[in-house]
Amino acid sequence: MLYLSTRGHADRKRFCDILLAGLAPDGGLYLPVEYPQIDDAKLSQLRETLATKGYAALAFEILSLYIDDIPAADLQALCAKTYTREVFGTDAIVPVRQLDGVLHIEALSNGPTLAFKDMAMQLLGNLFEYELARRNEELNILGATSGDTGSAAEYAMRGKKGVRVFMTSPHGRMSPFQQAQMFSLQDENIHNIAIEGVFDDCQDIVKAVSNDHAFKAQYKIGTVNSINWARLLAQVVYYFAGYLQATQSNDQKVSFTVPSGNFGNICAGHVARQMGLPIAKLVVATNENDVLDEFFRTGVYQVRGSANTYETSSPSMDISKASNFERFVFDLVGRDGARTQQLFAEGVAKAGKFDLSADPAFKDAAGKYGFVSGKSTHADRLATIKDTFERFGQMIDTHTADGVKVAREHLGAEPMLVLETALPIKFAATIEEALGRQPERPAKFNGIEDLPKRVVVMAADVNKVKAFIAENCK
Repeated sequence: MLYLSTRGHADRKRFCDILLAGLAPDGGLYLPVEYPQIDDAKLSQLRETLATKGYAALAFEILSLYIDDIPAADLQALCAKTYTREVFGTDAIVPVRQLDGVLHIEALSNGPTLAFKDMAMQLLGNLFEYELARRNEELNILGATSGDTGSAAEYAMRGKKGVRVFMTSPHGRMSPFQQAQMFSLQDENIHNIAIEGVFDDCQDIVKAVSNDHAFKAQYKIGTVNSINWARLLAQVVYYFAGYLQATQSNDQKVSFTVPSGNFGNICAGHVARQMGLPIAKLVVATNENDVLDEFFRTGVYQVRGSANTYETSSPSMDISKASNFERFVFDLVGRDGARTQQLFAEGVAKAGKFDLSADPAFKDAAGKYGFVSGKSTHADRLATIKDTFERFGQMIDTHTADGVKVAREHLGAEPMLVLETALPIKFAATIEEALGRQPERPAKFNGIEDLPKRVVVMAADVNKVKAFIAENCK
């Protein structure tokens, strides 16, 4: 399996090379040259695999379609090591529960940091450690987080041989619980950098460092953000798992609603659908930062600056520049690398927007690729959390509430699975506002907000971040 850049670079890479690389040399994102296809017989085999052998075996079957430069026995062992009851609290790993009629919730937040990012990050940590040992190399991971990626990455990488983590986050913009999860870690290989700005400033810094090829090579910079294909690939697995749990036969379809800010989570659904998984609709649920909803309604993709990126009660989606969106647009415009380069390196980078409203390809977003969208506000969030708890006795977090609200606007005859993105404790203040009570807190997190913090506050300046990395790599 070979991988190409969304911006047309001539190089073709294998999986383990892009695992450690992050962005392509031309600033594009990696995608497979073609998506492996799942026919009816293979889907039946996967159904049997999940039923008899479990999630880790399903993960191996999906991942092995994309990874041919890790021996099968080693990849199988990595999946078995990652997806365990001990790590994720349940044999199903991602259990699906019915909420109301065709509406279901797929639980993705039973991992170490109580957020869906654990599903991919736990595997990524094991893949990094495995490949670095094979090469006798080290890696310095530079990441950006709006709340959940950071803690998931740090918990996956803490104590891993050959790996340091430098994680940027928007200063004061995460919930107290999210901040405590990250900043209370005292491991020497974990470095937290709170950037004075918004998430998009953090993401821009990561991309700028990745595009400084000399610095990247000197300090062996890699990434765990969803611009890393390996992380997105790991997320493809739970779309298959959700589908197989919600159906009895392969002629049934399902739809998925995904709370979406950076477009990585739902992009994995797009990949699964391109592989042939019977998905009817992929529903993008945004909060007040509704750049993606605006695109799917109008064809105009217009990013917003820091001043116009709202601070909301679903803060992990307080994003106005969706870095994974480029992967979908590449497919939407017929995998035209030069066109994608023009749209993102010219349109977004220089004008802050592009407009596909008059392009015949835009209608394919819904017609060919199944994408629809909607948005949710703070008032919607509170109402949905309250309604879900009072009617069904289920407490959901703020982002999942955005998903449930938007999902109800797009229900059809097929099962609709809302991807749960975090547990309520991560956003306790809003849960209390909605329900008048605190959510349950796992015992291991008691008092976490009171622990000593290890974090550096820094201006949104790429050179200062580079200097910090250099100083801590001596």
